Amino acid sequence: MITDLTKDAFLGGKVSLVQPRKGYRAGVDTVLLAATVEAQPGQRVLDLGCGVGTAALCLGARVPGLVLTGVEIQAEYAELARLNGGPDFEVVTANIADLPLEIRQRQFDHVLANPPYYDRAAGRAATDAGREAALGEATPLAEWVKVAAKRLAPKGLAHFIHRVERLPEILVALNGRLGSVEVLPLCPRVDRRTELVIVRARKAGRGAFKLHAPLILHEGPSHEQDGDSYVPRVRAALREGAPLKF
Repeated sequence: MITDLTKDAFLGGKVSLVQPRKGYRAGVDTVLLAATVEAQPGQRVLDLGCGVGTAALCLGARVPGLVLTGVEIQAEYAELARLNGGPDFEVVTANIADLPLEIRQRQFDHVLANPPYYDRAAGRAATDAGREAALGEATPLAEWVKVAAKRLAPKGLAHFIHRVERLPEILVALNGRLGSVEVLPLCPRVDRRTELVIVRARKAGRGAFKLHAPLILHEGPSHEQDGDSYVPRVRAALREGAPLKF
């Protein structure tokens, strides 16, 4: 049981999350992912690898009336997600590669995923178990895409955020499963290389592939003073819960 916890505000206080003081902590990546999801009230949303519930709960704060479900492999993090979301957030403790029947029998309008970023065949494990489970890839990235595709309702949308070097793997995994693929690169500053991408794809989508212009996150060529340096549209998404359109 995790006992050393903090309570942190997101979206300008619209969302409060209890999370471990040490180990894996919710970050900007997942909040930005949630901001790009164009959900409508009443739709069903599945957050794969939900951690303490960041993506699902930030989306739910922006779009009221969603039916939110999360899957998290780490029991302690799943329990924190239940605490954070209350009765309106169903959280199932399971491996996404071995989902229980209660989830496999359902379809969702949106599936969100922030898969572990690092292939441990090419890197070292983190010392903290919770952090390693969140960042170190135990389930292959292609399996995350496969599971997301299976759980989508017809014309449903899958949403992923990942490191740019893993984009080719995501695109290969999407081929034959989801279409109308769109990629939004996230770039820290002007003239810096893209580090992250948000990928969106539709079940039975037939639209052409779209590579959008990079979203620049911070103002100025470098960090020159203390404080928030996000560009206005990113700041609005992070601090006010505004949508972030592709």
